[in-house]
Amino acid sequence: MDTIETSRLILRPFTMEDAADVYDYAKDPRVGPIAGWPAHQSIEESRTIIQTVFASDGVAAITLKENGRVVGSVGFVDRYPAGKIVGCPDNEIGYGLHPGYWGQGLVPEAVEAMLRWGFESRGYRRIWCGHYAGNWRSARVINKCGFHYQFAVTEYVAAMDERRRSYEYVQTAEEWRERISGTV
Repeated sequence: MDTIETSRLILRPFTMEDAADVYDYAKDPRVGPIAGWPAHQSIEESRTIIQTVFASDGVAAITLKENGRVVGSVGFVDRYPAGKIVGCPDNEIGYGLHPGYWGQGLVPEAVEAMLRWGFESRGYRRIWCGHYAGNWRSARVINKCGFHYQFAVTEYVAAMDERRRSYEYVQTAEEWRERISGTV
C-alpha cells in the first residue's frame, strides 16, 4: 500500500524494525483479546505477525508523526460479513491501538484515511467494520466514522477458542461521499 499522511499520523507498511513497538502494545491484555486475538508473548511473536498478518497489502502501521513510533495497526482484513456480492467489491477494516493512546482520536483519524484509500484507490463499494460484544471503545470508533449497524451474529473465534457475539456495520461509497461532502 501507499504511505498515507494525516494531520498527526503516517500510515505505512510495517517493517521488521517495528517489532518492538508492535510487541509493546500487542502484549497488553486489553488490546488483542477483546478484538479476537491473544496478547503477544514475545517480540518474536510480533515479528511473525508482521511477516504474516501485517504483510498484507492494505494493512498499515499507525505511526506518530512527532516521533515515528508505531502505536497500532489499521487495514483491510479480507473479511466479508454479508458474503461477497458480484459487482460489489468490499472488505472489512480492522484496527488496534496502544492503550497509552486511547481516547485521543487517533484510530478514527486512521480509519478515515483508510476509508478514503479504500473507496478511491481500491474501488470498494462497501466497507465493513465490526466489534465483539463488550468492545465498546471500538463501537464508538465505528459510530464516529459513519458506519451504520447491519446485523449481529454469534461466531467461533478460533484464535481465542470461543464463541462470541459480533456486531457488524457497513458504509457504502455513496454514503461516505455524502458524509465527507457534508450533504448528509
